[in-house]
Amino acid sequence: MPTITQRIQAFLSSPRGRQIVDRGRRELAKPENQARIRNLLTRLQSRGHRR
Repeated sequence: MPTITQRIQAFLSSPRGRQIVDRGRRELAKPENQARIRNLLTRLQSRGHRR
């Protein structure tokens, strides 16, 4: 039985997996999405320092 890592690798090398990765890269290239991610990371990092 293939491990989860092997299953993910097989999916990512499939046509559908490549399509999803390409779409993700296009979305991440947009400045508004980069700003959203930065804000999220800032919130998550500050949450960890409060303890």
